Amino acid sequence: MTSRAPARPVGTATRGTTNPNRLRRMDRWIAATHGAELRRAVEPLAVDLGYGAAPWTAVELLLRLRRVAPRARVVGVEIEPARVTAARPYEREGLVFRHGGFEIPVSGRPHLVRAANVLRQYDEDEVAPVWERLCARLTPADPATGSGGGLLIEGTCDEIGRRHVWVALGPEGPRTVTFATRLGSLVRPSDLAERLPKVLIHRNVPGEPVHSFLRDFDRAWAAAAPYASYGARQRWIRAVRDLTADWPVTDGPVRWRQGEVTVRWGALAPRS
Repeated sequence: MTSRAPARPVGTATRGTTNPNRLRRMDRWIAATHGAELRRAVEPLAVDLGYGAAPWTAVELLLRLRRVAPRARVVGVEIEPARVTAARPYEREGLVFRHGGFEIPVSGRPHLVRAANVLRQYDEDEVAPVWERLCARLTPADPATGSGGGLLIEGTCDEIGRRHVWVALGPEGPRTVTFATRLGSLVRPSDLAERLPKVLIHRNVPGEPVHSFLRDFDRAWAAAAPYASYGARQRWIRAVRDLTADWPVTDGPVRWRQGEVTVRWGALAPRS
Protein backbone atom coordinates (compact mmCIF):
# COMPACT_ATOMS: atom_id res chain seq x y z
CA MET A 1 0.00 0.00 0.00
CA THR A 2 1.36 3.42 -0.94
CA SER A 3 1.46 6.12 1.72
CA ARG A 4 0.75 9.70 0.73
CA ALA A 5 0.91 11.46 4.08
CA PRO A 6 1.67 15.20 3.92
CA ALA A 7 4.53 16.75 5.85
CA ARG A 8 2.09 17.92 8.51
CA PRO A 9 -0.80 15.59 9.30
CA VAL A 10 -4.13 17.30 9.88
CA GLY A 11 -5.34 17.30 13.46
CA THR A 12 -3.95 17.27 16.98
CA ALA A 13 -2.76 14.41 19.14
CA THR A 14 -5.18 12.77 21.56
CA ARG A 15 -4.29 11.54 25.04
CA GLY A 16 -3.84 8.12 23.49
CA THR A 17 -5.77 6.25 26.19
CA THR A 18 -6.71 2.78 25.00
CA ASN A 19 -7.45 -0.69 26.33
CA PRO A 20 -7.99 -4.13 24.80
CA ASN A 21 -11.65 -4.74 23.89
CA ARG A 22 -12.55 -1.11 24.50
CA LEU A 23 -14.29 -0.83 21.11
CA ARG A 24 -15.87 -4.29 21.02
CA ARG A 25 -19.44 -2.92 20.99
CA MET A 26 -18.71 -0.62 18.09
CA ASP A 27 -16.89 -3.39 16.19
CA ARG A 28 -19.77 -5.80 16.75
CA TRP A 29 -22.22 -3.26 15.33
CA ILE A 30 -20.00 -2.50 12.32
CA ALA A 31 -19.68 -6.20 11.49
CA ALA A 32 -23.44 -6.71 11.73
CA THR A 33 -24.57 -3.62 9.81
CA HIS A 34 -21.71 -3.00 7.38
CA GLY A 35 -20.40 -6.53 6.84
CA ALA A 36 -22.34 -7.06 3.61
CA GLU A 37 -20.92 -3.83 2.17
CA LEU A 38 -17.39 -4.93 3.03
CA ARG A 39 -17.93 -8.38 1.51
CA ARG A 40 -19.19 -6.76 -1.68
CA ALA A 41 -15.95 -4.81 -2.10
CA VAL A 42 -13.08 -6.35 -4.07
CA GLU A 43 -10.48 -4.95 -1.67
CA PRO A 44 -12.31 -3.75 1.46
CA LEU A 45 -10.20 -1.18 3.28
CA ALA A 46 -10.83 -0.02 6.86
CA VAL A 47 -9.02 2.76 8.73
CA ASP A 48 -8.65 2.91 12.51
CA LEU A 49 -8.10 6.65 12.86
CA GLY A 50 -6.38 7.75 16.07
CA TYR A 51 -5.91 4.29 17.57
CA GLY A 52 -3.88 5.70 20.46
CA ALA A 53 -0.79 4.81 22.43
CA ALA A 54 -1.16 1.06 21.79
CA PRO A 55 -2.36 -0.76 18.66
CA TRP A 56 -4.92 -3.05 20.31
CA THR A 57 -8.00 -1.55 18.67
CA ALA A 58 -6.55 -1.85 15.15
CA VAL A 59 -5.49 -5.45 15.74
CA GLU A 60 -8.95 -6.30 17.07
CA LEU A 61 -10.70 -4.50 14.22
CA LEU A 62 -8.89 -6.66 11.66
CA LEU A 63 -9.83 -9.86 13.48
CA ARG A 64 -13.48 -8.88 13.82
CA LEU A 65 -13.92 -7.61 10.28
CA ARG A 66 -12.37 -10.72 8.80
CA ARG A 67 -15.03 -12.85 10.41
CA VAL A 68 -17.57 -11.20 8.10
CA ALA A 69 -15.29 -9.98 5.26
CA PRO A 70 -12.24 -12.26 4.90
CA ARG A 71 -10.49 -9.92 2.43
CA ALA A 72 -10.67 -6.88 4.72
CA ARG A 73 -7.53 -4.86 5.35
CA VAL A 74 -6.95 -2.38 8.18
CA VAL A 75 -4.68 0.66 8.33
CA GLY A 76 -4.06 2.16 11.75
CA VAL A 77 -3.44 5.91 11.49
CA GLU A 78 -1.87 7.97 14.27
CA ILE A 79 -0.70 11.58 14.37
CA GLU A 80 2.03 10.86 16.94
CA PRO A 81 5.07 9.35 15.14
CA ALA A 82 6.23 7.53 18.29
CA ARG A 83 2.94 5.64 18.48
CA VAL A 84 3.32 4.49 14.89
CA THR A 85 6.85 3.27 15.60
CA ALA A 86 5.62 1.38 18.67
CA ALA A 87 2.83 -0.26 16.64
CA ARG A 88 4.96 -1.44 13.73
CA PRO A 89 5.97 -4.76 15.40
CA TYR A 90 2.27 -5.70 15.35
CA GLU A 91 1.94 -5.40 11.58
CA ARG A 92 0.86 -8.55 9.80
CA GLU A 93 -0.86 -9.58 6.62
CA GLY A 94 -3.77 -7.17 6.24
CA LEU A 95 -2.65 -4.75 8.95
CA VAL A 96 -0.26 -1.79 8.66
CA PHE A 97 0.27 1.45 10.58
CA ARG A 98 0.74 4.92 9.11
CA HIS A 99 1.62 8.38 10.38
CA GLY A 100 -1.17 10.81 9.61
CA GLY A 101 -4.39 12.50 10.63
CA PHE A 102 -7.71 13.56 9.15
CA GLU A 103 -6.28 13.58 5.63
CA ILE A 104 -6.15 9.74 5.94
CA PRO A 105 -2.80 8.80 4.35
CA VAL A 106 -3.87 5.80 2.26
CA SER A 107 -4.24 5.29 -1.45
CA GLY A 108 -7.78 4.80 -2.66
CA ARG A 109 -10.99 5.38 -0.74
CA PRO A 110 -11.72 3.51 2.50
CA HIS A 111 -14.88 1.46 2.89
CA LEU A 112 -14.78 2.15 6.63
CA VAL A 113 -13.24 4.83 8.82
CA ARG A 114 -13.52 4.41 12.57
CA ALA A 115 -12.66 7.45 14.70
CA ALA A 116 -13.37 6.55 18.31
CA ASN A 117 -12.61 8.97 21.15
CA VAL A 118 -10.83 11.31 18.74
CA LEU A 119 -13.08 14.38 18.45
CA ARG A 120 -13.96 14.57 22.15
CA GLN A 121 -11.09 17.03 22.70
CA TYR A 122 -12.14 19.33 19.85
CA ASP A 123 -14.55 22.26 20.00
CA GLU A 124 -18.10 21.54 18.89
CA ASP A 125 -17.85 23.84 15.88
CA GLU A 126 -14.85 21.87 14.62
CA VAL A 127 -16.77 18.61 14.30
CA ALA A 128 -18.76 19.33 11.12
CA PRO A 129 -15.67 20.27 9.04
CA VAL A 130 -13.89 17.09 10.19
CA TRP A 131 -16.94 14.99 9.35
CA GLU A 132 -17.11 16.59 5.91
CA ARG A 133 -13.43 15.96 5.27
CA LEU A 134 -13.60 12.32 6.35
CA CYS A 135 -16.83 11.59 4.49
CA ALA A 136 -15.26 12.97 1.31
CA ARG A 137 -12.61 10.25 1.57
CA LEU A 138 -15.13 7.39 1.77
CA THR A 139 -15.94 5.04 -1.07
CA PRO A 140 -18.87 6.66 -2.92
CA ALA A 141 -22.29 5.07 -3.19
CA ASP A 142 -23.07 3.14 -6.38
CA PRO A 143 -26.80 2.85 -7.11
CA ALA A 144 -26.07 0.44 -9.96
CA THR A 145 -24.80 -2.17 -7.52
CA GLY A 146 -26.91 -1.18 -4.53
CA SER A 147 -23.83 -0.03 -2.62
CA GLY A 148 -24.43 2.64 -0.01
CA GLY A 149 -20.77 3.61 -0.06
CA GLY A 150 -18.28 3.76 2.75
CA LEU A 151 -19.06 4.34 6.42
CA LEU A 152 -17.59 6.72 8.98
CA ILE A 153 -18.13 5.80 12.63
CA GLU A 154 -17.37 8.59 15.09
CA GLY A 155 -18.15 8.38 18.77
CA THR A 156 -17.08 8.10 22.37
CA CYS A 157 -16.92 5.35 25.00
CA ASP A 158 -15.73 4.88 28.54
CA GLU A 159 -12.31 3.43 29.34
CA ILE A 160 -13.39 -0.22 29.29
CA GLY A 161 -16.14 0.00 26.68
CA ARG A 162 -19.21 -0.48 28.87
CA ARG A 163 -20.99 2.60 27.50
CA HIS A 164 -20.69 3.92 24.01
CA VAL A 165 -22.50 6.35 21.70
CA TRP A 166 -21.56 6.85 18.06
CA VAL A 167 -22.75 8.53 14.88
CA ALA A 168 -22.68 6.60 11.60
CA LEU A 169 -22.10 8.69 8.47
CA GLY A 170 -22.08 7.83 4.79
CA PRO A 171 -20.59 9.82 1.89
CA GLU A 172 -23.68 12.04 2.03
CA GLY A 173 -23.35 12.83 5.75
CA PRO A 174 -24.75 11.62 9.10
CA ARG A 175 -27.26 8.77 9.08
CA THR A 176 -27.85 7.39 12.57
CA VAL A 177 -26.91 7.57 16.25
CA THR A 178 -26.35 4.34 18.19
CA PHE A 179 -26.45 3.94 21.97
CA ALA A 180 -24.76 0.77 23.27
CA THR A 181 -24.21 -0.38 26.83
CA ARG A 182 -23.44 -3.28 29.12
CA LEU A 183 -26.92 -3.75 30.48
CA GLY A 184 -25.81 -5.25 33.77
CA SER A 185 -24.15 -1.97 34.77
CA LEU A 186 -26.91 0.37 33.60
CA VAL A 187 -28.96 2.29 36.16
CA ARG A 188 -30.93 4.33 33.63
CA PRO A 189 -30.52 5.02 29.88
CA SER A 190 -29.59 8.67 30.47
CA ASP A 191 -26.36 7.40 32.07
CA LEU A 192 -25.18 7.19 28.46
CA ALA A 193 -25.31 11.00 28.21
CA GLU A 194 -21.77 11.27 29.55
CA ARG A 195 -20.57 9.36 26.45
CA LEU A 196 -22.38 11.39 23.83
CA PRO A 197 -20.06 12.37 20.96
CA LYS A 198 -18.83 15.93 20.85
CA VAL A 199 -21.52 17.07 18.43
CA LEU A 200 -24.23 16.12 20.95
CA ILE A 201 -22.76 16.22 24.45
CA HIS A 202 -23.31 19.95 24.95
CA ARG A 203 -26.83 19.64 23.52
CA ASN A 204 -28.19 17.49 26.33
CA VAL A 205 -30.24 20.41 27.64
CA PRO A 206 -33.97 21.14 27.60
CA GLY A 207 -35.20 22.10 24.16
CA GLU A 208 -32.69 19.94 22.28
CA PRO A 209 -33.81 16.66 20.64
CA VAL A 210 -31.18 14.47 22.29
CA HIS A 211 -32.32 15.66 25.71
CA SER A 212 -35.92 14.82 24.85
CA PHE A 213 -34.87 11.40 23.60
CA LEU A 214 -32.97 10.51 26.77
CA ARG A 215 -35.85 11.84 28.90
CA ASP A 216 -38.31 9.62 27.02
CA PHE A 217 -35.92 6.69 27.24
CA ASP A 218 -35.70 7.05 31.03
CA ARG A 219 -39.49 7.16 31.23
CA ALA A 220 -39.80 4.03 29.08
CA TRP A 221 -37.15 2.34 31.23
CA ALA A 222 -39.07 3.18 34.39
CA ALA A 223 -42.33 1.91 32.88
CA ALA A 224 -40.57 -1.32 31.93
CA ALA A 225 -39.46 -1.96 35.52
CA PRO A 226 -41.70 -5.06 35.89
CA TYR A 227 -39.65 -6.73 33.15
CA ALA A 228 -36.53 -6.46 35.32
CA SER A 229 -37.55 -9.73 36.99
CA TYR A 230 -36.73 -11.39 33.65
CA GLY A 231 -33.35 -9.61 33.44
CA ALA A 232 -31.97 -6.28 32.30
CA ARG A 233 -32.06 -7.40 28.65
CA GLN A 234 -35.81 -7.93 28.67
CA ARG A 235 -36.33 -4.60 30.39
CA TRP A 236 -34.19 -2.85 27.75
CA ILE A 237 -36.06 -4.54 24.89
CA ARG A 238 -39.41 -3.49 26.33
CA ALA A 239 -38.25 0.09 26.88
CA VAL A 240 -36.90 0.39 23.33
CA ARG A 241 -40.07 -1.11 21.90
CA ASP A 242 -42.06 1.61 23.68
CA LEU A 243 -39.67 4.26 22.31
CA THR A 244 -40.49 3.26 18.75
CA ALA A 245 -43.93 4.85 19.12
CA ASP A 246 -42.38 8.33 19.11
CA TRP A 247 -38.82 7.98 17.84
CA PRO A 248 -37.48 6.66 14.49
CA VAL A 249 -35.62 3.60 15.79
CA THR A 250 -33.97 1.91 12.81
CA ASP A 251 -33.06 -1.52 14.22
CA GLY A 252 -34.96 -4.36 15.85
CA PRO A 253 -34.88 -6.94 18.65
CA VAL A 254 -31.77 -8.70 17.31
CA ARG A 255 -29.74 -5.56 18.01
CA TRP A 256 -31.72 -4.54 21.10
CA ARG A 257 -30.73 -7.83 22.73
CA GLN A 258 -27.11 -6.67 22.47
CA GLY A 259 -27.87 -3.60 24.60
CA GLU A 260 -28.12 -1.34 21.55
CA VAL A 261 -30.59 1.02 19.97
CA THR A 262 -30.08 3.04 16.78
CA VAL A 263 -32.04 6.19 15.92
CA ARG A 264 -32.11 8.27 12.75
CA TRP A 265 -29.73 11.21 12.93
CA GLY A 266 -32.39 13.71 11.86
CA ALA A 267 -34.38 13.03 15.00
CA LEU A 268 -31.47 13.84 17.32
CA ALA A 269 -29.54 16.43 15.31
CA PRO A 270 -28.78 19.66 17.20
CA ARG A 271 -31.06 22.59 16.58
CA SER A 272 -29.43 25.55 14.89
